[in-house]
Amino acid sequence: MQAIEISEYGAPEVLRVVKRDPPVPGAGELLIRVAASGVNRPDVLQRKGNYPVPPGASDLPGLEVAGAIESGDAAAMAAAGLKVGDRVCALIAGGGYAQWCVAPVGQCLPSPVGLTDTEAASLPETFFTVWSNVFDRARLQAGETLLIQGGTSGIGVTAIQMAKALGAKVIATAGSDEKCQACLKLGADHAINYKTQDFQAECQRITEGRGVDVILDMVAGDYIAREVETLAEDGRLVIIAVQGGIKANFNAGLVLRRRLQITGSTLRPRPVAFKTAIAHHLRQQVWPLIEQGKIKPVIYATFEASSADGAAQAHRLMETNQHIGKIVLTW
Repeated sequence: MQAIEISEYGAPEVLRVVKRDPPVPGAGELLIRVAASGVNRPDVLQRKGNYPVPPGASDLPGLEVAGAIESGDAAAMAAAGLKVGDRVCALIAGGGYAQWCVAPVGQCLPSPVGLTDTEAASLPETFFTVWSNVFDRARLQAGETLLIQGGTSGIGVTAIQMAKALGAKVIATAGSDEKCQACLKLGADHAINYKTQDFQAECQRITEGRGVDVILDMVAGDYIAREVETLAEDGRLVIIAVQGGIKANFNAGLVLRRRLQITGSTLRPRPVAFKTAIAHHLRQQVWPLIEQGKIKPVIYATFEASSADGAAQAHRLMETNQHIGKIVLTW
């Protein structure tokens, strides 16, 4: 099969198309003939040597795919309501940049009716991440207010739509007026240009001084101090990336007085059982919303994976931060 490997840590040019033997599914796994592979920020970090591969995972980048089931553990598939030939999308711990990919059955979901393989491939990484952090860890409820830092990222466009579809109010930040408009079109109630506006002051104005209930943060660093100030009583801050740095100084007294919670997580190293539970929630509560058109994939660009420069182009685009939504490789 063709696959894209990281020949050495470095710039996008280190990604190269190679020939490898297809992987073999084991117990509880299935083999997917990949039609499309999602591109995510962790792929870029892995390419640079800043995101270690979990033990036992493929060294190939790629955390989400979509395609057709070719073979696998028949009993596990039957228990999950899947069979050979079904179109699925899957969250994986690595190996997605390839024409065939092995995935745990529990981390596979039927491709939503009406979606192409390219659209389905854009779902797993961000949908699993948003559900796990916003709804499981931060317990966002209908009627509460969610602040999303980076509303036009892959995570952001998912979080906006999912939170709105499940009854929350949404404030999103973005780095340009154009991106703010995109957030509003996706359903955000308010959008803040963080380059020209103070998100803390704007959130206080929008909430009439109450603050927001939940913050989804991909920045960390000096944002955390301002986010603690922005939270309402019993507010929850969940950190899923540290693009702004790993260190922060904040007012711990506010954490006490307002009964705040600061949490975070990384999804890739979590066990299959944990991710299977997320998949179950998504299938029951979110997949129907996708099939009803209430949540839609947002694809910014696609690149041909087998092209000598396709994956490198995708990574260069991601590093510009110009995209709105997802970047996908097609096979």
